[in-house]
Amino acid sequence: MNLSATEKDLMIVNMGPHHPSMHGVLRLIVTLDGEDVVDCEPILGYLHRGMEKIAENRTIIQYLPYVTRWDYLATMFTEAITVNGPEQLGNIQVPKRASYIRVIMLELSRIASHLLWLGPFMADIGAQTPFFYIFRERELVYDLFEAATGMRMMHNYFRIGGVAADLPYGWLDKCLDFCDYFLTGIVEYQKLITRNPIFLERVEGIGVIGGEEAINWGLSGPMLRASGIKWDLRKVDHYECYDEFDWEIQWQKEGDSLARYLVRISEMTESIKIIQQALEGIPGGPYENLEIRCFDRERDPEWNDFEYRFISIKPSPTFELPRQELYARMEAPKGELGIFLIGDQSGFPWRWKIRPPGFINLQILPQLVKRMKLADIMTILGSIDIIMGEVDR
Repeated sequence: MNLSATEKDLMIVNMGPHHPSMHGVLRLIVTLDGEDVVDCEPILGYLHRGMEKIAENRTIIQYLPYVTRWDYLATMFTEAITVNGPEQLGNIQVPKRASYIRVIMLELSRIASHLLWLGPFMADIGAQTPFFYIFRERELVYDLFEAATGMRMMHNYFRIGGVAADLPYGWLDKCLDFCDYFLTGIVEYQKLITRNPIFLERVEGIGVIGGEEAINWGLSGPMLRASGIKWDLRKVDHYECYDEFDWEIQWQKEGDSLARYLVRISEMTESIKIIQQALEGIPGGPYENLEIRCFDRERDPEWNDFEYRFISIKPSPTFELPRQELYARMEAPKGELGIFLIGDQSGFPWRWKIRPPGFINLQILPQLVKRMKLADIMTILGSIDIIMGEVDR
């Protein structure tokens, strides 16, 4: 690389961990030559909470409330992958109605996540108005979540073999009303943002990733699809009941920040299509497979045993994980969210490895920002869409 200045003229700047555009506590050590970025080193770990180790000391039911703290803007997906792994490991059937409810919740969560990506991304590059607009729609999604699960963000709604509760009376109609309203909202965003010359100037041709390069870096989600690769795990892995709906993979071939924006905007429209079809076709029946609720192995306690001395102890329902290993994955809003799970014939997993999409996608940041201007760092980082909760775990 040809540097115009000598080594002593370079300037090293700390961005973060409390920079308003850092999307959490990420620290970038940026080496500058004037306005040009020479090098960039991300420093992680400020939000590390030992999520993988906690999983090894909890049953799946006990661990469920923790997982919503990985990616706290797409909480349904972290819950879904946490129950999907044990379900595949134990070959547990999910009732049809529960599967439809899951799909509706996942797609609503995808919309909420993309909305809260769009607002701060626009604010990062100098457009304040969309930041206020997205909260209007996102609030409606959270109202739906609150009506169904009792919580706005940390839902604890998914269970092994189904969901925790059925949808309340009138919820389906409210959700259909939201879908009709939200489609007009997306048109509004496109009028406001997509053809805005100032916005296009900031994002077009910035942070370009080629298709082969994206595959080599292990990118996934909108980052991969914006580089011309038609890859969506909902179509590839056929999980839940996505095969029963009519929808298309959204992709672009330019690979720049604008392409990543367009993919996410189009994905919200596709999510609405999936939700509408699921709401109209949702079957009756049970919302949870209660047959697989089994308690721990039968014990034959002595009179002076722990169970007898503390008679009030009630074990929570546990599921014995068979002695196997498994990698389960799903298409989260930010990319491929996966867990590598090893069971050893007990209620606790022996190993619980999380594959967060944000962590893998963030790897390419130093390469993308080299030879760019300092102001472009915010555009590129924003277009990657990271949440530090899942990056640091």
